[in-house]
Amino acid sequence: MAVPTEIASRQVNSAPALELRQVSKSFPGVRALKDVSLEVRQHEVVGLIGENGAGKSTLLKILTGIQRPDSGTMLAQNSEVVLRGVTEANRRGIAMVFQEQSLLENITVGENVLLGNEGETVQHGIYHWSKLNERAQEYLDIVGGGLKAEAPTHQLSFAKRQMVEVAKALASGQRGSHDPVILLDEPTSVLEHEEIQTLFRIVRELRKRASVVFVSHRLEEVLEICDRVYVMRDGEVVGECVPSEVTMDEMFSMMVGREHHAGYYHESRQLEARPEVRLEVINLSGRSFHNVSFTIAQGEVVSLMGVQESGREDIGRAIFGAIPTTGGTVRLDGKPLEPRTPADAVSKGVGYIPSERKVDGAVLAMSVGENLTLAHPDRVSSGPFLNPALEKKTIKSWIETLRVKTPSAETPIRNLSGGNQQKVVLAKWLLDPELKLLILDTPTRGLDVGAKADVYALIRDLAAKGLAVLLIADTLEEGISMSHRVLTMKDGRITGEMASTPGNRPHRTDVLEKMV
Repeated sequence: MAVPTEIASRQVNSAPALELRQVSKSFPGVRALKDVSLEVRQHEVVGLIGENGAGKSTLLKILTGIQRPDSGTMLAQNSEVVLRGVTEANRRGIAMVFQEQSLLENITVGENVLLGNEGETVQHGIYHWSKLNERAQEYLDIVGGGLKAEAPTHQLSFAKRQMVEVAKALASGQRGSHDPVILLDEPTSVLEHEEIQTLFRIVRELRKRASVVFVSHRLEEVLEICDRVYVMRDGEVVGECVPSEVTMDEMFSMMVGREHHAGYYHESRQLEARPEVRLEVINLSGRSFHNVSFTIAQGEVVSLMGVQESGREDIGRAIFGAIPTTGGTVRLDGKPLEPRTPADAVSKGVGYIPSERKVDGAVLAMSVGENLTLAHPDRVSSGPFLNPALEKKTIKSWIETLRVKTPSAETPIRNLSGGNQQKVVLAKWLLDPELKLLILDTPTRGLDVGAKADVYALIRDLAAKGLAVLLIADTLEEGISMSHRVLTMKDGRITGEMASTPGNRPHRTDVLEKMV
């Protein structure tokens, strides 16, 4: 494998690649970081974990020059640095792969890799395509996956685009005189199991040429891929550990300040489903699924497991009336559902939490209260008119019930952490006392472990009250641990069904075998 000239000629020494000493940062009314000290050593993968609001995002922005600290010191290769922007961070060899991808889809892969770092491949506004593609290909070869510099970016899958993002960060970080530091912000949040393993292979390859900071909400991933882990809580570093010397429960306790022994998935609260069938899906077919049949009883949680493009997401959308079907029948409490639109489904007692809460689940410009009552304004109205007193009382009650952390009901929902946004998205459906079925499409994606535990507790409570839940799980462990039954899908068809009860859960490999 060819190594880019810029990387091959780097200086190597034993000094930490990057170090923070007593760094603090405050915003109006919020102290985001308090005396944070950490170091990233040469050629290691450092994990950074913490709940939403722990300070991880602020820390990453300081490391990339997007924000400047109020106090404290940053050192690169033992030399104090003051970063005044992303470009300067790149010159110091620091580059970031953002959680929300930044590639331009209307240019080639090679152009994206070298965007802003074209160097001699562009002279006087004229692109020397052979040189550009050759140089970009060197970074793509490090990442692997058969990516070609000449390929159109818009034709790549999400996972492939993520690999291009890593190559782009590596190219950006090559500006410094030492091996680069690559920051990975939640790189696995929307990847499937096989894609995550591919990313881990890339990270291990990167480690030979760079230092890596790996930020993730998934503790099992941090334990697998990282050499050391820093744990943050309330803007402070509360622990530093070596994965081989710590358990997931111990890391959880450091993150959230409470013990994990009560059960992350609240399995002791899983009650037996009621005998009455609530949802019947019979030979349902659509653009990406065929002859799908299953039932969900009252008080039952059924997980639908499959890789991306298996059809699992579209089944949830079809039941909610968001996409058309080509055949089959859906019944709710014995009556035909047949929603032509989501509004039809809502009127019959169906709720839906989409995977992209910031796009489809919430209106970011609206307040917490407005989002909470968005799906059922009739629940806070008297006749055709809004009842301000009832609205205020209802919103206050749900904010307290779900422990939504917000300065007020008038706060824009965009200002809340991901976990608190998701609670509001859930609450808007719970306003309906006639709710019968709730479809959850990866409801914990991107949430920290504390927020996930709160969502899992809420799902248990809803099932205990007789609600039927269709869970399109974010991970194998989540789907297995949260459900009464697991359904597996492959190529648009149901391939297996397994009972799942506390003490008798199906094994991960048994589920995975029926998915791939």
